[in-house]
Amino acid sequence: MALAAAVATVVTLGAATLALPATAADGGAAAPSRLELKDGTLDWGVKESFRKYVTGIAMGKIEATDGAKQAADNGVFTYTGGTGAYDTGTHATETAFKGGVRFVSTAHRFDIKIADVKVRTGGNASAIQADVTLNGATQNDIDLARLDMTGIRPGQGEGGAMVLKDIPATLTAAGAKAFNGMYKEGDKLDPATLTVKAGAPLPEKPTEKPTDKPTDKPTAKPTDKPTGTPKPTATPTATPGTPGSGHVAGDAVDGRLSWGLKKSFRAYISAGGKVTVAGGAKKVTGGYTFPHAKAHVDSRAKKADASFGGSVRFTYKAHGIDMKFSDFKVRANGAKGTLLVDVTTPKGTNNNVKFATLDLSKTSYKAKNDVVRLDKVPAAFTAAGAKQFANGAVGSIYKPGQKLDPVTVALSFSEGAQLPSGGAQFGGEAGGGTGATGSGSVGGGSVGGALGDADSLAATGADVPSAALLGMAGVAVAAGAGAVYAARRTRGTEAV
Repeated sequence: MALAAAVATVVTLGAATLALPATAADGGAAAPSRLELKDGTLDWGVKESFRKYVTGIAMGKIEATDGAKQAADNGVFTYTGGTGAYDTGTHATETAFKGGVRFVSTAHRFDIKIADVKVRTGGNASAIQADVTLNGATQNDIDLARLDMTGIRPGQGEGGAMVLKDIPATLTAAGAKAFNGMYKEGDKLDPATLTVKAGAPLPEKPTEKPTDKPTDKPTAKPTDKPTGTPKPTATPTATPGTPGSGHVAGDAVDGRLSWGLKKSFRAYISAGGKVTVAGGAKKVTGGYTFPHAKAHVDSRAKKADASFGGSVRFTYKAHGIDMKFSDFKVRANGAKGTLLVDVTTPKGTNNNVKFATLDLSKTSYKAKNDVVRLDKVPAAFTAAGAKQFANGAVGSIYKPGQKLDPVTVALSFSEGAQLPSGGAQFGGEAGGGTGATGSGSVGGGSVGGALGDADSLAATGADVPSAALLGMAGVAVAAGAGAVYAARRTRGTEAV
């Protein structure tokens, strides 16, 4: 609508380049429904505070390449060479630009590149779309920013160009993930300015011919066959739960991951910190549950590959701890499996960390009532998982092979199948009690009892380890790294 208003405005101003006649001059034929857009530019700085962070605290650099350029003094970016189309019927536009921008910080371990930028306008669908590469992993054509066209009025630029200036922009959910979780959905971004010129009419999209042919042929035959084939639809739905005795082979329709990370760590955080869940994750008795994203199981082959959403964040401001765990994946093959996690600290995000080994030697892959349940699977730190808690000078308080809370995965293969309740899926940290922490909270129970013999901590009567939790002489914390170092007693090492 804004572009339609722009066209009307420019016509009024006498800019012939954007004049859209209602009929052709010589035959009264209707005006074209699509118009070329050319010589476009997009001025957008992404987020000013982020630019300052990259070149400041993060000691990084910013590069604008392939047709993009950056204004002086760490200013906004200009993407050039914009081409696209304007639909005179719907007033929607889409313009693609040249150039890319890359943000790199070796110190804070991130490398973010924004390329193949497109601007789409059309009511609530208005957005800035781009390919975003985070530390080598690319997401193509994601809506990076939402554009709010409310109140935007067009102006006239050089050479009769139409200018939509300072369009408010906010971060999308996909954009937040692409930015390493440093920002959240809805956060304000820099406003965007779009400049385009109208070109020649574009040929009509070949919608009529394809629709004529498909509607004649496909409608007769496909409708006959699909309507007469309720058998195929019955077989796929029955296949997951019926072949053999409880065997399934296919994609799950729902599911849940239940895990408490490590009971002693939760108790440590409860002494003076905070736990925050987001993205569909929930606090339950004994830990947390994370919602199903996608999963495939072949119970005969004893294989499962499942992904789960949501996140849990542990913060303890006094001790400099800020760790977020998200994007959980369980990969199981026979008696062995791996838990992969994205771990985010103020230094950045480590993606797909092979965090824990899973012992599935006593686990059944068979479905019961169309639900496969990998129940209370023993878990232990990998070297990479233990390293997430490390301080560069001292190392990690955890060691590979050290026990974590067991993992439970429940996956359903039919719409009516009931998943078990969240709290019932926990078995407590291996070697140390039930792991219950109280509904919807962290902590509860003595820390010494939670750890078991191998990880014994001194109880103080307040159910927290005196030195480790009060941040006294034995505790070394790497600022912002989320690493905690335990106090040592004369009888041995205290671990959190």
